[in-house]
Amino acid sequence: MSERESMEYDVVVVGGGPAGLATAIRLKQLAAEKNQEIGVCVLEKGAELGAHILSGAVMDPLALTELIPDWKEKGAPLTVPVTQDKFLFLSETGARGTPNWLLPPCFHNEGNYIVRLGDVVKWMGEQAEALGVDIFPGFAAVEILYDENGAVRGVATGDMGVARDGSHTDHYQPGMELHARYTVFAEGARGQLGRQLIERYKLDDGRDPQSYGIGIKEMWEVDPAQSKPGLVIHTAGWPLDSDTYGGSFLYHLDNNLVAVGMIVGLDYANPWLSPFDEFQRYKTHPAIRGTFEGGKRIAYGARAITAGGLLSLPKLAFPGGVLVGCEAGFLNASRIKGSHAAIKSGKLAAEAAFDALAADRRQDELSAYPRAFEASWLHAELNKARNFKQWFKKGRTIATVMTGVEQLLFKGKMPWTLRHSKPDHACLQPASQCARIDYPKPDGKLTFDKLSSVFISNTNHDENEPVHLTLKDPNIPVQVNLAKYGGPESRYCPAGVYEFVKDDHGEDRLQINAQNCVHCKTCDIKDPTQNIVWVAPQGGEGPVYSGM
Repeated sequence: MSERESMEYDVVVVGGGPAGLATAIRLKQLAAEKNQEIGVCVLEKGAELGAHILSGAVMDPLALTELIPDWKEKGAPLTVPVTQDKFLFLSETGARGTPNWLLPPCFHNEGNYIVRLGDVVKWMGEQAEALGVDIFPGFAAVEILYDENGAVRGVATGDMGVARDGSHTDHYQPGMELHARYTVFAEGARGQLGRQLIERYKLDDGRDPQSYGIGIKEMWEVDPAQSKPGLVIHTAGWPLDSDTYGGSFLYHLDNNLVAVGMIVGLDYANPWLSPFDEFQRYKTHPAIRGTFEGGKRIAYGARAITAGGLLSLPKLAFPGGVLVGCEAGFLNASRIKGSHAAIKSGKLAAEAAFDALAADRRQDELSAYPRAFEASWLHAELNKARNFKQWFKKGRTIATVMTGVEQLLFKGKMPWTLRHSKPDHACLQPASQCARIDYPKPDGKLTFDKLSSVFISNTNHDENEPVHLTLKDPNIPVQVNLAKYGGPESRYCPAGVYEFVKDDHGEDRLQINAQNCVHCKTCDIKDPTQNIVWVAPQGGEGPVYSGM
C-alpha cells in the first residue's frame, strides 16, 4: 500500500454545488472583512464544476443576493426573468389550466429567474477562486477521516488507476488525505459520505424518513416560433396515476432553448412503473408536444432530489462537521426549488464555522449553525410547506385541496403537522399485486430510449475500473427483487444500468452496466432490500452536463 500524502486546511468542503461554493465564498468574505487568513478548499467529483449539476431550474435570487449583493454587476448568469406562470392539470387528452389567483403562493414565480444551474455553479466557482478558495475538480471524496475522539478530521479522496480486479494499473495514484478543523459535506441528495455520517451519529433520530424523487430532464432547441422566454409551465396528472406523487416542468430559456422534465416521487408502489418512460409519454400530450415538434433534443440527465422537507431534516451538526444543501435535504418541494436553500444553508454554516475558527476551536460541534437556521427565513419557508409531501400520501385530489387550504387560507400557519414513518424503498408492492404498465416504443423524434439518452449526457467510466454500484449480497437481485418485485431496478434506473439476462445455463442473473451510470442515486434509494450501495467511481467520471 502506498502511503497517502496529506494537506491541511481550516475548512474542507466536499461538493462543488451551490451549497458547497456558497460556504467557501462566505468563509473567504468573512476572512477578508476581518483581515484574517484561513485556508478553504472545495473537492468536486465531477470533471469540472457543474459537470454533475442538474436542476430544472427556476431560481429564487434571495439567498444569492444576500451572499453576493452585486451579482448582476459581476455577470451572474441569471438573465431570463420569469414572465408568465401556468399550472395545468392533465388528463390523457385534455389540459385544464388553473387561474393564477387560485394558485398557492408556492407556485408563483414573480421575481425569479429561469437558469441553467450548471452555468450558475461555474460562475460561483469563479467568484470563489477570486477570493482565494482552492478548488479541486475531478477528485471524489470517498472516505471520512476521524480523530481519536470520534470527531471528523477530514476526508480522503479515492485512489486512481485501480483495475476491476483490484490490482494497480500503470496509472495508479493513491488518494490524498485532506485534514481540516471543520469539514462541510455538500454532496447533494443521498450523498455517499452524508449517508454514513447520518448513520454513525444517528442524525436522523426522531426525524421522519427522508423522502426522495427522481428528476429526469432534457434540454431542447425548439423552433423559434415556439420559443417564449420567461414562460414557466408546471403540470400534474397524466401520465402518472392519482396515487403517484409527481409532476412536470417546462421552462423557456433564451436562445430558443427549453428545459423539460418530470419528477416522480420514489415512494411509488407499482414496481412496473418506469419514471423514464413516464416522462417520455408526457411529452406526447396534445398540450405539450407542439413545443418540441420541429425541434432537437440536445441534452439529457437525471438526478434524485430530497423532498421530505423540514420534518425529514437530520441533525445538521456533529463533531467536526456539518451537512448543507441537499445533503441535508433543504429543498422546498412545494416550490420545486432548492438552489436558494442550498446557498442560504451554506452561508449559515460558513458563519458558524468562521466564528469557531476565530475562537481557535476545532473539530467540535458547530451548534450555532442549526440555531441560525431555526431563526432564518429558510426555516420559516420550510415550516409553511412542512405538510406538502405528506398530503400526497393520501392521493393527488386531497393533496391539491389541502395544499390550497394551508397556503391560501392559513397562509402557511396551519395548526397541524402530518408525519410519515415509511421510507421510500418500503413502499414498493409485490409485482403480482400490481398492474403491468405497457409503454409505447420511442419514435426517436419526440420520445427516446435510455441508451441514446445516456449518450447525450456525455457519461463516461473506465470499463476496467471496480464497479461503483456495489451489492451487499449478489444473490438478492434474482432471489428477491426479480422473484417478488419483477426486477424493478431495470425500470427505476433512468440510464439502463441494470439488466436481468440469462447465463449459459439459462438462469437469471443481474448485469450491471456501470459505465452508463449518470450518478442519480435512485438505485441506492429505491432498491426494496437496500442491497445496492452507490459509491463514487474514480474522480472526474460520470456525466458531463453542459449547463443543465
